[in-house]
Amino acid sequence: MNALAQLGMVSDSPSNIQSNISSAAVEESKDYFVEKDGMKFAGTHLLVDLWDATNLADPELIDRTLREAAVTAGATILHSHFHHFSPNGGVSGVVVLAESHISIHTWPERNFAAVDIFMCGACDPHLAIPVMQRTFQSGRIELDEQRRGRVR
Repeated sequence: MNALAQLGMVSDSPSNIQSNISSAAVEESKDYFVEKDGMKFAGTHLLVDLWDATNLADPELIDRTLREAAVTAGATILHSHFHHFSPNGGVSGVVVLAESHISIHTWPERNFAAVDIFMCGACDPHLAIPVMQRTFQSGRIELDEQRRGRVR
């Protein structure tokens, strides 16, 4: 953990949101597995490819967009971290959620972004896609969905 903190990837103390979630978790132990179509599983994992996309080199805009997407999907944001590879380069980053994460890797020179959305509980990761579409204006979206942690 110290190595990550030295890189600026871990905060020294949890945010207020993190502290509140920890307290709530102690008070109420819940099973966040999902039951849908007769199947019980940990959560829905979406792999979203955004082609012919715009606005892929601005880490602040991408951060705001992914945060809005998370809230729209019903998720609880813990923190986020984004890295800009150069003034004109791509962005890699993640919004860490109590329900898992949304991550993105962009290639502005190819007008492409790869987005990974994994959410458990009552969240609906599909609701995040229109929020991202509004900002990134992709001409084509390819979507792959997996149910993670299937109970047999």
